[in-house]
Amino acid sequence: MAAVLAATGSWLARPSVEPVPALPAAVVSQRSQSTGHSADPTKDAEADVVVNVVGAVPKPGLATLPANARVADALRAAGGANPGVDLSALNLARRLADGEQIAVGVPAAEQQPVLGGGSPAPGAKLDLNAATREQLDALPGVGLVTAQRIVDWREQHGRFRSVNQLREVEGLRGNRLSQLIARVRV
Repeated sequence: MAAVLAATGSWLARPSVEPVPALPAAVVSQRSQSTGHSADPTKDAEADVVVNVVGAVPKPGLATLPANARVADALRAAGGANPGVDLSALNLARRLADGEQIAVGVPAAEQQPVLGGGSPAPGAKLDLNAATREQLDALPGVGLVTAQRIVDWREQHGRFRSVNQLREVEGLRGNRLSQLIARVRV
């Protein structure tokens, strides 16, 4: 009898497999078909970015994406690149910023008149979000290293929203920063 009780006790004490609880279903926010925005506009402003995808894509135009979206997500939203398009000029891993334009397979639109591909025309300010490293280097007091740091900051953080964000670029302080702010725009 003791052996039967011991066997029954060890059988009841053995580990048992518990069923996995059902996971809640994913909730997709309901968006209006006409506007592409949810019923709560404040949530959209915090959670979404709107970008303009242009160039060699099947569906160019505006795309509303989550705030942490990347260039690859914008390209996917526009239907991908057309066959044969060279994407090497795009950093597909870069995070998007609200209001930016993604040019696919075409040179980005010149937003600033330039003389000889270097500095902006006299009296014109250089666009921080469109300027090349060489154009930034041509500005007085910048230099190649600082120009590269500005381009690197832009690639890591997305578009400059204000010229005051130049304060976040390593090595830009004091008089150099003031001179640069006076010569650039966003």
